[in-house]
Order: sequence, then structure tokens, then C-alpha cells
Amino acid sequence: MMAPLARIRLRLTLWYVATFALILLLLGGGLFYAVRAQIGRELEESLRDATAELIRAANIREMEAADARGEVVDAVDELHIPERQLYLLSASATPLKPNVAEPWVLAAARQAARAGSADSVAHLAHDRSLRVHAERFKVRSGRGYIAVAVADQVELEDRYASLIATFSATALAALLLVAAGGYILMRQSSAPVEHTMQQMRRFMADAAHELRTPIAVLRSRAEVALQRPRDAGAYVAALQGVEDESRRLGEIVEDLLTLARADAGERPVSRERLYLDDIALDAADAARVLAGQRGVSLDIGAFEEAAILGDRALVRQLIMILLDNAVKYTPQGGMVRVDVSGNGGLPTLVVEDTGVGVSAEQLPHVFERFYRGESARSHATGAGLGLSIARWIADVHGASLQLIARAGGGTRALLVFPLASRV
Repeated sequence: MMAPLARIRLRLTLWYVATFALILLLLGGGLFYAVRAQIGRELEESLRDATAELIRAANIREMEAADARGEVVDAVDELHIPERQLYLLSASATPLKPNVAEPWVLAAARQAARAGSADSVAHLAHDRSLRVHAERFKVRSGRGYIAVAVADQVELEDRYASLIATFSATALAALLLVAAGGYILMRQSSAPVEHTMQQMRRFMADAAHELRTPIAVLRSRAEVALQRPRDAGAYVAALQGVEDESRRLGEIVEDLLTLARADAGERPVSRERLYLDDIALDAADAARVLAGQRGVSLDIGAFEEAAILGDRALVRQLIMILLDNAVKYTPQGGMVRVDVSGNGGLPTLVVEDTGVGVSAEQLPHVFERFYRGESARSHATGAGLGLSIARWIADVHGASLQLIARAGGGTRALLVFPLASRV
């Protein structure tokens, strides 16, 4: 079965081709009628030119001979105009050359005798049509004549057929190109949508998986506590466990909400002049409590004044995420170190730990949502959203964030901000 997005691509391509085909049809119809009118005018003009040639030849023959009638008649035989039939009639529409004329020639000649000129179309058998032009004129002697020129409209039809065939072939090639180009364009334009949909499906599946665990724990703790009467201490312990899982559940939901707002662009980011060293020192003081509980030492290294432009709350949250990860993934007796420097003019924060480290295979995935390596799973219970949030905060501040595996074990987080004047 075709995927929904593939059906949408196909449907949009078909609509695109149908719209283009309609445009070609309207354009072709207008072009056909315009060219048809032009070709018709050209044919009528050629008939007028033919009668003008006959009139000119008749006048020349009239001047060259004493017997004007005979010479004027001979002018018809001397003219050879391809695909044109010529007739010469008297002023009263009597055929002179040739001496017999079809009824439709006589009808055009009579009309020209009255009005001076006439144009008509004669429809014959087998859908054959003829264009007729008649012109009344006088020679120098004063004698009147009527010149008639006839052309077969099959000439027009041949040109129409050639025009239609050329346009149809061109239109078909254009439609094929439009169909191929439209489908490629739809694939390219829908690729980000498809990628986003895949991310959303994965995000929803991961979120459901992460939320299911604390919810299951909450339910099981409550069920165990209600299975039989217990003393107050047991109920307190059960409620304490419920509180811990509720807190963890709340943290996951808060992280999900933060990422959702970030994706939607609904989280405003302020821009004010800050000092990275001051924010890092404040965050380190807060993280030292957690480090003490885990038996991890948190050391303050080199601290240089480093001015940045950004959102104080978000920058502090970013640093807290880095410190929290470093402390959680460092075993008891380990060490976490924080440094802030100018690094050649660029404000830089470095957080190093002696923890479990990150393997080379895991490094490309550490900033993905809900991702936790095997070593991380055995040392922490987080949902794997912290580094995703950290990367988003770094991106909106124009900063770069990297995790580097240390040669001797542990991880080094490198956060580099642009100069305050360039943000």
C-alpha cells in the first residue's frame, strides 16, 4: 500500500500536470485560432494578389494589340500562379476564359459586378472547400471585365494539421518534462516534511516509552501499598517512592514541553549582555550539592571574564545540564572540573569529568532526543532529553557545543560562544 506522503506527492504532481495541461490547452486553442485567422488572411491576400496580377496582365495585353478582347483573354493563359485557378469574365459575368465556369464562380462574379469585389467560400463534395475572390476592373479602352482567383482550402488544412502536430508533440514533451520535474520537485519539497514526520513518530514513540516506566512504577507502588493494611512508616515509604517517581515524571514532561516550544518557536529568547564566568560560577555552586551527595568533587578551574549576549535563564540551564550529566556519569570518588576562558577572544566553557565516558560510536548520537548509550543507562535514570535541550540553547545563541571523549577516560564538554558584538 502506498504511503500517505507518497499519495500526496502523486496527487500534487497530477494536479500540477493537469493545471499545466489546461494552460497548454487554452494557450494552444488561442494560438490555433490566431494562426488560423492569420493563415486565412494570408490566403485571401494571395487571392487578391492573383487577381491583381491578372488585371495587370490584361491591361498590358490591351495596350499591345488592336484586338483588345482577344489579347485580354490571352492574359489568362500567360499567367501561371501555383495552386491558383484564374477566370476572366465580362462585366456582365459571362465567362470568357475559360468559356465555362462553375456556378459559385459566376455567383462571385455577379456580386463583384454589383459591388466591385467579392469574397466567398464554396463548399463542394467530400468536405472540400474553395476560397474565391472576384474583382471588377476596366482596361484603357473602357471595356469592363471581372477577374476571379480560386484557391483550395486544403492548403489551409494542411498548414493546420502541421501546426497541430507540431504543437501536440511539443505539448506532450512539455507535459512529460513537467510530470518528471514536478514529481522530483515534490519529492524534494516534501523531504523535510517526511523527515519531520519521521522525527515526530520517533519522538512520540520514545516519549511514550519514557513516560510508561514512571507511570507503571507509580501504579505498582500504589497497588502494593493498598494490598493490605500497613503501619504509618510503610505508607510514608510508599508515598516517598510515589513522590520520587512523580518528580521524575514531571521532569520528563517539563523537558518535553521545552523541546515542543523550541520546535514551535514559542520560547522567546532575550538578548542581554551577560558574563559567562558569573553564570557558570552560580551553576557550579548549585551543582556542588548534587556532586556532594554522589561523592564526586566539583572543582573550579581557571575563570576569566567572558562577556556574551544571551538569555540568562537559558544559558544557566545549558550549563546546569552539562554539570548534571558530568556528575551523574562520574562514579564516586571521581572529579568534575569547570573552566571559563576567552580562548582567543571567544567566550568558552569547558566541563571535564572522570566518568564513564562516551564511545566513538555514541558521539554522533548523544544530542538526539531520548538517546542514552549503554554506559549511560547503567549509571543514570534520565530520559535522554537534557543534551537535546542543551544543543537547542546553544544553537539559538549561535554557540557551538561538542562532547569529546578524553583519552584517559571521561568526557570533555566544550561550549564556545561568539563574541558579544557579533551575536
